[in-house]
Amino acid sequence: MQTTTVDIPTSDGTADASLTRPDGDGPFPAVLLFMDAFGPRPRLVEMAERIAARGYLVLTPNLFYRGGRAPLFDLSRLGEPDQRGAIFEKIMPLIGALTADVISRDSAAYLDFLAARDDVRPGPVAITGYCMGGTNALRAIEAHPDRIAAVATFHAGRVVTDAPDSPHLGVDSITGELYLGHADQDQSMTPEQIATLEKALDAAGVRYRSEVYEGAHHGFTMADTAAYDERATERHWVALFDLLDRALPAA
Repeated sequence: MQTTTVDIPTSDGTADASLTRPDGDGPFPAVLLFMDAFGPRPRLVEMAERIAARGYLVLTPNLFYRGGRAPLFDLSRLGEPDQRGAIFEKIMPLIGALTADVISRDSAAYLDFLAARDDVRPGPVAITGYCMGGTNALRAIEAHPDRIAAVATFHAGRVVTDAPDSPHLGVDSITGELYLGHADQDQSMTPEQIATLEKALDAAGVRYRSEVYEGAHHGFTMADTAAYDERATERHWVALFDLLDRALPAA
């Protein structure tokens, strides 16, 4: 397979992204991989390649492109727990800038980019999102339900808040299928918040599976961080591919 850097025109500039495609001419079904808060880096390429090996073209946009091209941060000490806070001080303003409207507009640009490619199969795509990327993926399918067949979120945080535009309040627009993989040890998505989200999904009639990964911490899929949990990560791959095989099967 091949991974290259591409530029995506948006209403606010140009988003850099990595594009991972299987060998062959395609067309391939497309998957958007929405990054965690630490941004584009080799770990995300590894994950995109594992998805591409199943026959999917994977686009991993730099969701923080307004702050500059990736890499935006020195992540050489990312695996050290005591460095996490210092890195997050730089990241939080960029996360805060990703409002519901911004995510909707950016997602439309990513979808348009994929739709214009000859090697992408026509029709809806899927999204897999991690950490804040999971929250953004949920906002994306709420904004573009006809263009997104399925969304998987893993250790997503702040899906349920007191804000009037909290992501869980917009689920009634979703027509695709969701998989929600929650970290057991996650203060940004407590058992009470999970229950609130599930209640909203049930009321909206959304097709979904919501599972708690016992013993897993927020960020458990990221092998370059101290939160990595190999067992939980392998479970996440099984769940993700189960969803893709059903909602967006590759040839």
